[in-house]
Amino acid sequence: MTSTRRDSTLPRQPADSMTDRLVEFVGLLRDHGIAAGPSETLDAASAMLALGLSDRARLRSGMAACLLRRNGQRAVFNQLFDLYFLTVEQPPAATESVESLRDRLTAALTEDDPTTADLARQALTQLGAYGGAGTGRSETPVTTASGAGWSAYQTMKALRPEELIERIAVGPTELDTAVRTIEANRRLTEFRTAVQTEARLRSAQLRGTEYIARRGVQSSPDQIDFLGAREQDLAEMRRLVHPLARKLATRLAARRRKSVRGHIDMRRTLRRSMATGGVPIAPVLRARKHGRPDLVVLADLSGSVTGFAEFTLQLIQALQDQFTKVRSFGFIDTCDEITDFFTPGEPPSPGLAARIAREANVARYGSSNYGEALQGFLDHHLDALGPRTSLLILGDARTNRTDPNLPALQTLCDRAKHAYWLNPEPSRSWPTGDSAAHLYAEYVTMHECRNVKQLAEVVGRLLPN
Repeated sequence: MTSTRRDSTLPRQPADSMTDRLVEFVGLLRDHGIAAGPSETLDAASAMLALGLSDRARLRSGMAACLLRRNGQRAVFNQLFDLYFLTVEQPPAATESVESLRDRLTAALTEDDPTTADLARQALTQLGAYGGAGTGRSETPVTTASGAGWSAYQTMKALRPEELIERIAVGPTELDTAVRTIEANRRLTEFRTAVQTEARLRSAQLRGTEYIARRGVQSSPDQIDFLGAREQDLAEMRRLVHPLARKLATRLAARRRKSVRGHIDMRRTLRRSMATGGVPIAPVLRARKHGRPDLVVLADLSGSVTGFAEFTLQLIQALQDQFTKVRSFGFIDTCDEITDFFTPGEPPSPGLAARIAREANVARYGSSNYGEALQGFLDHHLDALGPRTSLLILGDARTNRTDPNLPALQTLCDRAKHAYWLNPEPSRSWPTGDSAAHLYAEYVTMHECRNVKQLAEVVGRLLPN
């Protein structure tokens, strides 16, 4: 019965070929940070047999349910799935004008047009080819004709769809205009995604599926570097922080439950052993008292690391129930307390770091000066540190070639119970240029935190037991 089902659901596909394709696909998922193991792979294979290959959208959803575990992974999964399981349907060359294509796009944005995918393919064929792609001149392999390809950016730039939104979204009332704008933007996003998908498929046909899968697929939001993130990337990353904080809080609660027992209580153990003839079969342990520490965060708010500081402060504030007290301080070239800019239980608004830089006394001249900032904290806020305090410093340690003021950092570390430094730059960059990270690392434990994934791992390790 099983073999009959396989024959009916996988027509024209040799079993070993589809198996190899699935294994290669799962391997690429792992390379992009999606931890899919053997059991998930077997589940995905069963889903392929059950769902068949005729409806690729249904197959994509079924395999995603088998292979994905965390938020923020679906976009990467969709891109890789399309490369491995969709086929290229390149329309014949046409001479339709750009204005005609824009008129068709206007109609698609105005109404729920089912021909959007066809329009995306046609637009890419006419406007997205470069280096001889689509003209029959790129018959040789990629290694010898690497200049050919397809560009979704070039296609969208020629169509200028953003200009059409304002024209089609005007309604009789402000509410109608707002609703039409939202719907038009949603359809525009679908069209842009269709163009990008088609461009990747055709580029994979020219350069190879594995090449495009490794170099032409956008990273998942939790693996995008803070220092290189675009505005749309930051919006996706913000949506990950609060679910991440809940998971960390749950993990910490479980860790505390497992460690609430300490040394053996000999008196109670001997008393209990009387019931078993004096044999201490069930030792009684003393309950350990766990006090929650205070946390002081000292964050660099200069433009180069604003995104990193904003995400880390947001995560720390979401976890503030794990501490007795949380106090936050910001600096650029001078230091000021910024605790009041955060409301417990509410996520900070986008652009918070820029607002703090405008309203708080964190800058005099506007360029990072770690030495002056550390000295300012030492002079005015040293009472925030004590024997129960954990100090968390956030920044890239780039001093603009000013004095790093190592004695001030040593004083802060000596006064706090624990001190940690989270750096958004890769560790290989710490001893380069104007960075003093390698000097500061001699006094404080420094951790690399380039993206949300690394931030979660580091914060999870540093949380109190």
